[in-house]
Amino acid sequence: MITSLRLKDFKNFADETLRVGPFTVIVGANASGKSNIRDAFRFLHGIGRGYTLAEIVGGKFGVGGQVEWEQVRGATNEIIRFGQPAFGIGLDLTVTNKKTTYEVEVSPEISGKSGFRITYERLRLGNDTVFEKQRSTYGDRRVVVGGVNTIEIALDRPTLTQIRDVRQVHGSDRERIEAVIDTLSSMRFFDPVPDRMRLPAHPSQAVLGDRGENLAAVLYDICADLKRRTLLMSWTRELTPMDVAGFEFPIDSYDGRLRPFIREANGRKVSAHSASDGTLRFLTLLAALFGTNRAHLYFFEEIDTGIHPARLWLLLSLIERQTAEGGTQVITTSHSPDMLTFADDTTFENISVVSRLEDSHDAIIRRLADLPNARKLRTTQGLGRLLSRGWMEDALAFTEGNKGNDEDPE
Repeated sequence: MITSLRLKDFKNFADETLRVGPFTVIVGANASGKSNIRDAFRFLHGIGRGYTLAEIVGGKFGVGGQVEWEQVRGATNEIIRFGQPAFGIGLDLTVTNKKTTYEVEVSPEISGKSGFRITYERLRLGNDTVFEKQRSTYGDRRVVVGGVNTIEIALDRPTLTQIRDVRQVHGSDRERIEAVIDTLSSMRFFDPVPDRMRLPAHPSQAVLGDRGENLAAVLYDICADLKRRTLLMSWTRELTPMDVAGFEFPIDSYDGRLRPFIREANGRKVSAHSASDGTLRFLTLLAALFGTNRAHLYFFEEIDTGIHPARLWLLLSLIERQTAEGGTQVITTSHSPDMLTFADDTTFENISVVSRLEDSHDAIIRRLADLPNARKLRTTQGLGRLLSRGWMEDALAFTEGNKGNDEDPE
């Protein structure tokens, strides 16, 4: 389980840490930096998938020109905070019941070369250093493993995925490395698009795409299991006005693809093609949480988009229940006051506010629960009202501009 993310000179963050819980909600004004947090997680995900730095930043393409990995948003020179020589990303997580810290620092190439290079990288499990590439002069490829062995690496890709099969890495260290790689590689970043969710899919394509592709095949796979099918039907009934009695998946005789239908109790059938965008977004979320190939972490941009306010509390209840079981974490950005209003006590502790202070290009990240009087005001006024009034940004501006002052914002 990931517990925190540290960003140092990454995009518009000088040195900020995001606390991550089972279900994490990030709020903040437009252009404050919420999507930059997503980009940091995507950078780590690219490391877990074994890509080079050039591929993580610039994208990866298959032999036929198809996109296998979309580039990190922004131009190459926009990834590092303006005027700084490097950016760093740190991650705290739990592996084999021990606190684990992974840190990586990346700099641009010098001497006229393009691209990036690893300047520092370390993996620690508890008090033990699994490996460390120390900061040194340009071109130093040495990495110390287990405090004893020294090996050489290529600087154009992270050490983490280079040394997994190196002979000098002992079995216990290799297991620790593999556990971190597994965590980083098992991330998904969803931004569902209605037209993609409506597409038919072959039964073998039971992996949900980031834009909602293959939804039909994933739902088909869920319905093959009685327990998961029952959960799917129950939550679809709760989250929509539809009296769902079942799902049907006729297969086109021409191309062998599934075209799902929702069957209501009165016999009416609603195809995915005619279902509302909101219903499809619900189904995509259910497919992610109940599907066979679940990820360790899901990142949603504006998970409440297209969801009726009266259904938001059910959406939160579903996510909070699923993430409380362990094994899956959900992070979402949101502008919805209702989303915060319905958050339970655990989720409240993992709501963070991202804000750019006046006359500054840098963004800060603060836990909502740490803002002055936030716990009291949550009870007396409600978090939704505080968000819509702009109180959170005002409180941040006050506390950051008045360090050491004991007064509270109005």
